Amino acid sequence: MACRLFEEKEHAAAYQRYRVSPPDTLIERVLAFLEEKKEKPFNLAVDVGCGSGQGTVLLAPHFHHVVGTDISPAQLEVAKIHGNAPNISYRESPAEELPFANSSVDLVTAMTAAHWFDTPRFLQEADRLLKPQGCLALFSYTMDMELQYGDDDRSHRLNEICKEFYAALLPYRNPYLGPCSVTRYKHMHDSIQYPEKEWNECVWAKSHMPLCSYVGLVESFSSYQGLLKKDPEEARNLSQDITHKLLAVMGVSSAETEVVVAVRYFYVLACKPEA
Repeated sequence: MACRLFEEKEHAAAYQRYRVSPPDTLIERVLAFLEEKKEKPFNLAVDVGCGSGQGTVLLAPHFHHVVGTDISPAQLEVAKIHGNAPNISYRESPAEELPFANSSVDLVTAMTAAHWFDTPRFLQEADRLLKPQGCLALFSYTMDMELQYGDDDRSHRLNEICKEFYAALLPYRNPYLGPCSVTRYKHMHDSIQYPEKEWNECVWAKSHMPLCSYVGLVESFSSYQGLLKKDPEEARNLSQDITHKLLAVMGVSSAETEVVVAVRYFYVLACKPEA
């Protein structure tokens, strides 16, 4: 794995508590793509870089067996607690050296994780694992999430404050990611040699959550964690300042007040051809 992050127990717990699950529409698109290429039943799905398993559990109803893999024992410990479907298991493994036989996997996924991988090695490993007509699904979301609360004017003012939050964290973004994750995934799409592949960079999903959970979600990002390690007091002051500004615009005093968080996903789908 090109970068190793998110491995501490506290950060793993924050992942489970605050990270959003992939929307049903995106999972449905992945499954529809697979069904277009392969006949059911589907035996094995491997979710690479599964973290605390929010996405892994969504695959369980559609496969005989689902395996989540991650480099972090702490993340896997959390995933095992919350992902207790009988057909799910977890394995500690780097994304570029997966413990599965050649041509044994129907679907390889990486949900908000592939940007950390060594892309050429991972794509080669995914190709080794996939059965003919097996599929690869890589997706993530942009950091510039939007809030909705009250009327359009109030929502606009909230999002101007959110932009302050993101701009303050930008200097702490890991340089491995480059300036934009979308660009990184587009490069992955272009690097895949399969003739059947699909790219979509704008799939919006909305979630209702307390304002404090939105802040917790941003705090789980690598850029905030970078600031937290460099200057814990500055990081906490930034979160508190942003929270107070958002509450003032909302006209409420409790950070438990529910808002709508809009998240923009992008994805790569590809099908391994017949040998």
